Amino acid sequence: MTNIQFYKYQGTGNDFVITSDTFELSTEQIIKLCDRKFGIGADGVIVMKKESSTDFDMMYYNADGSESFCGNGSRCAVMHAKFLGWIENTCSFNSNDGLHEAKIDGDLVHLKMHNVNFVDKKGNDYIINTGSPHYILLEDSLDFDIVSSAKEIRYSAPFAEKGINVNFIKSDKEALEIRTYERGVEDETLSCGTGVTAAVIAEFVHTTIIKKSHYRKVQTKGGELAVSFENTIRGFENIYLIGPAVQVFRGEVVI
Repeated sequence: MTNIQFYKYQGTGNDFVITSDTFELSTEQIIKLCDRKFGIGADGVIVMKKESSTDFDMMYYNADGSESFCGNGSRCAVMHAKFLGWIENTCSFNSNDGLHEAKIDGDLVHLKMHNVNFVDKKGNDYIINTGSPHYILLEDSLDFDIVSSAKEIRYSAPFAEKGINVNFIKSDKEALEIRTYERGVEDETLSCGTGVTAAVIAEFVHTTIIKKSHYRKVQTKGGELAVSFENTIRGFENIYLIGPAVQVFRGEVVI
């Protein structure tokens, strides 16, 4: 049995257990920590280390123990690094998909995402990788059971082995609305940062907007995020995921 110190964070309802204790967590331990009945309860676990070539390292693990990049989790890690005194208001860090930069402006974390140079169109649907792979469907209404519909795509032959996140989006003048089913959680989550980023790019491509820079608010079930980027001949660059990251509580757990 091992005691670990942890912090619980949420970014628009996407919730995470964060620890900087220096030992390796097993898949079984990650699953237990994320269990909402027998553990702390979370969509994923973040392990942070200060010893790094950058300001810090962070590794993200889904609730099933699998690894992936997580936009909302990264924003929470940045806010936690400031809480720990590791950074001021700007930083660079290594995550599952490589190097990222971020800045804190008040309650908001601006996370720089990797460039997106390829958008795969499947009929009226889109597949975009924003650090994690996303399937995006444009809908007239989001008032339906997305889980069963998403599972048909997530477990279909092209994606069954590695999985894919499935997003349903609805364009509105004030904000893009989104609901997301996340692989690794295997359920709908209140928010998904990489999904929000992919969704804004998909909507931009679908509506054939012709402009060099774009800013779009996005309404998730857990709150509001925003995405900004530059549209270049090489693809989408200087992509930022913008939103709050809040510490919920801290404690110690035996696993």
